[in-house]
Amino acid sequence: MSVLFVTGTGTEIGKTVTTAAVAAATLRRGRSVAVLKAAQTGLAVDEPGDAAEAGRLAGAVTVCELARFPEPLAPATAALRAGLPPVRPQEIAEAAAKLAASHDLVLVEGAGGLLVRFDDEGNTLADAARMAGAPVLVVVQAGLGTLNATALTALALRSHGLDCTGVVVGSWPAEPDLAARCNLGDLPQAADAPLLGLIPEGSGALPPDAFQAAAPGWLAPELGGAGAFGPADLAALAPAALAS
Repeated sequence: MSVLFVTGTGTEIGKTVTTAAVAAATLRRGRSVAVLKAAQTGLAVDEPGDAAEAGRLAGAVTVCELARFPEPLAPATAALRAGLPPVRPQEIAEAAAKLAASHDLVLVEGAGGLLVRFDDEGNTLADAARMAGAPVLVVVQAGLGTLNATALTALALRSHGLDCTGVVVGSWPAEPDLAARCNLGDLPQAADAPLLGLIPEGSGALPPDAFQAAAPGWLAPELGGAGAFGPADLAALAPAALAS
């Protein structure tokens, strides 16, 4: 794939750190990477956004941000309140295609969840991914409640004719509870797609060199990593939970 959209089952669940990890792992394989933030909300003009943060963690990536709105709201509402034009799905798809012409991989990070409105016509990241003809990676939470949110996002992807590359847990706890451990086996069923990574909680606070060195181990080969997340591997991570 040359373009991969990154969405989540909600907000503040690790999309940016996951994007950075995929970028870092891909860079270590000698490939060029661009990170495109479709719409940044909730930050002033002079504050570093999600794309810049992904670049800081991952290393030598090209970063691009299409629009920024100061209030921490859905992009369509934030644009309206700021009196600024919204980001249209065609703009996102065209920007991704332009970056893909000069990069091996373009990671397009959304805002919030898959069906958050980007404009006054109700278009979403799903519409942009469809126009781009690109698959979607879903970042999910680890614990209780994630299976329903994951299944709903997967259903929405299918309804838009989109391919779900897989799911990544955006913040895997150092001491996972029973629900989180059981979810390792249940998430692939909920998503109807493979589990492709576990990003340890707090990873975004690592120094960039440590982040870049560790990132491949957090991800499956499908995302440029070297980790293993098959049934036997997951059973080894949480044997008591998966055996009960």
